[in-house]
Amino acid sequence: MLFRRIVLAVILIGVIMTLTAKDKNDKKGIVTFTDGQVKRKTVQAALWSDAPVNTQILSGDKVRTYRQSRAELDLASMDIIRLAPRTIIDIVKLYDETIEKKLQTKIKLEEGELWAQIHEIEMDTEFDISAPIAAAAITGTILSMKVDADSTTQLKVYHGEVHITNAPQNDTLKPKSLKPVQVRGPVQIQGPHEVSVDEWVYIVKSMQQLTLDKNGKVISKGQFSDNDVLEKRDWVKWNKQRDAARTKQLKKHKH
Repeated sequence: MLFRRIVLAVILIGVIMTLTAKDKNDKKGIVTFTDGQVKRKTVQAALWSDAPVNTQILSGDKVRTYRQSRAELDLASMDIIRLAPRTIIDIVKLYDETIEKKLQTKIKLEEGELWAQIHEIEMDTEFDISAPIAAAAITGTILSMKVDADSTTQLKVYHGEVHITNAPQNDTLKPKSLKPVQVRGPVQIQGPHEVSVDEWVYIVKSMQQLTLDKNGKVISKGQFSDNDVLEKRDWVKWNKQRDAARTKQLKKHKH
């Protein structure tokens, strides 16, 4: 009888360890593409280390690319984040479970430019991408975000919808949608359209952009076009190609 109890206890411990390992595995990211010099820094590490393809990415990690380098991260086989040259991101949280039983992901773009292809967000999940002066709540979309050296920040939404605010701690603000006005680069907004450093939140939809200065003030907003000069960059073309290939692959797996 004692032997049977010991065997059952060992089996139970094994099952628990397996489930725990699976849970951690489900919440990790993987480096799926690198070009040039890509490095990762864990919470425990003092120095950056090389991050080749198949490197695991966990909550608290930082990832960076250097000059003429880029990288792609697959987050738990659900979401894709790509880093342009000279970019640093902080994986603050990666599908961490909150007290409300929600899976929460928070990524901070410290500098540089990223491209994100995020799956449709459900009621029990949250996905936020923040910059030094603003935070964007993702509802399921394709977007790019760029942070310049002086903290000037630009958000572009290619598909879906994003709520962006300069006051992430204030949940009483009422979102307002951007008007479909064509813009030509960061042009100062005049008159009643000018936004001060007061707290605000905007809903940015497909093919719309929002540009902020270093103080979190809106300096341009409206629609952009595939024909814009900036949309002809190799960086944009590469991301669209990767997105199309991934979408095709996901559809194939569903069938």
